Amino acid sequence: MKISRRDVISAVSFGAAYFVSPLFLPSKVLGRDGNIAPSNKITLGIIGAGGRGRHDLKRFLAQPDVQFLAACDVQKDRREGCKNWVEKNFGITQCNLYRDFRELLCRRDIDAVLIATGDHWHAHASIYAAQAGKDIYSEKPCAITIDLCRQLANTIKRYGVIFQGGTQRRSLGNFKTAVELARNGKLGKLKEVHAATYYLKVIYDWLPAQELPDPEVINWDFWLGPSPWRPYNVEYVRGGWRAHYDFDSGAKFHDWAAHTVDLCQWAVGADGSAPIKYWSDGHVLYGLYGNGVKLVARPNGWMGLGNCAVRFEGDVGWVETGDSGKIAVFPDSLRSELANDFGIYGKRRDGTHGEDPETHIRNFLDCVKTREQPVCNADIICSTHIACHAAALSWLLQRELKFDPKTDNFINDQQANKLKTRAWRAPWVV
Repeated sequence: MKISRRDVISAVSFGAAYFVSPLFLPSKVLGRDGNIAPSNKITLGIIGAGGRGRHDLKRFLAQPDVQFLAACDVQKDRREGCKNWVEKNFGITQCNLYRDFRELLCRRDIDAVLIATGDHWHAHASIYAAQAGKDIYSEKPCAITIDLCRQLANTIKRYGVIFQGGTQRRSLGNFKTAVELARNGKLGKLKEVHAATYYLKVIYDWLPAQELPDPEVINWDFWLGPSPWRPYNVEYVRGGWRAHYDFDSGAKFHDWAAHTVDLCQWAVGADGSAPIKYWSDGHVLYGLYGNGVKLVARPNGWMGLGNCAVRFEGDVGWVETGDSGKIAVFPDSLRSELANDFGIYGKRRDGTHGEDPETHIRNFLDCVKTREQPVCNADIICSTHIACHAAALSWLLQRELKFDPKTDNFINDQQANKLKTRAWRAPWVV
């Protein structure tokens, strides 16, 4: 094709006119009038778009500096339902859908991911996301074995990404107040820390086999992921996987203990460590920290202050709180320590509830920007969930276990050490 001199002069003249002509852009593009420019927003994708995923995503989308781009789920109704939901409720018109989260992670325009899959996928998806350079907000538990917890923490550190574990109660006022009372000596010398749990249960049998669905509708092989193969049954993908050993972190212990033992660890000052001894008595699990504080994980006997309750007891006083936001203390003189944050019935005035992750998500987003460590970073949540795994193993093996938090090894117990890890199904070996 020949280009004449006239064509060149016309092109140059048009370009000059373009650059000297005034260019008008909406104020929101420039970040004016209280708007945040798109270039300053954190772009987000979700992996696992079920009920809990949308619960978290709603709080993410309430933040002005978040731009949502993509959803991934192995179930068609969930990924398409997520797209329809964000379009209807948040006016988001550009949401790409994926069955394979690796395709989402390949996108250079995504800064961070929300991981809300089943428990057996949390660590593997987080490790892949870290290797792709994405910052991560992951639902709990962070991993379903002791060794995988440690591998996850090491991977996060190696790739320098921001990781926030979804144990949001670390960011809520009533739980923070209870921890402060335990740590600042207001209860006297700390003696025991109590964590609410479910009643323990483990299932090794398979559910009856059913006909495999179309992979486009439910990709069963991908749903299983790193877990051992078993026949398809729709109850698994509807949430019935809980307590099944191959998918669960350990006898349903992590369902609440991932939150409540985490708060106990914080109260004791054991972040980055764990109890050195574990034993069980029926459905109550116990641990002993190196400083002599006793951990009691129990399903009942609480004051009715809400789910995920914790209680910290010292030699001169105690404090108990739960998801309701209410807090109880003894002796009455400790009420003055609650300042003006709590009303006459010990209920937080700001109305916070233990299941609301918004403050926790805000902490994560701030850390994505500053590159500081969030309140429940990978090292913290790793040590908490290692403690939960060790406690659950003492119940499963029905004997006392001694543990070295520095090496993540059980002392003189070969069988317990073998259960620190599992064999991952190819190709999901990490």
